[in-house]
Amino acid sequence: MRVLVYILMLAVVAATGCVTKSKADKEVRDAYLAGEKQAYQSMGAQMTNVVILGDVDKHEIPWVAGLTLTQALVTANYKGMHVPQMILLKRNSVETQIDPKRLLNGEDVKLQPGDLVSVVGQ
Repeated sequence: MRVLVYILMLAVVAATGCVTKSKADKEVRDAYLAGEKQAYQSMGAQMTNVVILGDVDKHEIPWVAGLTLTQALVTANYKGMHVPQMILLKRNSVETQIDPKRLLNGEDVKLQPGDLVSVVGQ
């Protein structure tokens, strides 16, 4: 009986497949960001603001002329312990991936009212 249970457990694991920790972490992170994004969309953030999703203290930043991505992240108080894995900028239904290393190298991106920024951590 014990052998049969063991064989059944192996069959279940083989059938469902194993998930690596990094893949599981990515799935959790993606689900969190999707839920956070949906919550802010349902709240109807004003189009004159910039919304920052991710590990920040302040998720809505008032837009001002000349506002850059770096300024918005500093204003939002990014709390991550490491450089983000990636930054996604959604503007007018177009999503652009931004390499955080660009910001560290002095390149910056001007933001516009209604931009949605997702900061994806490690």
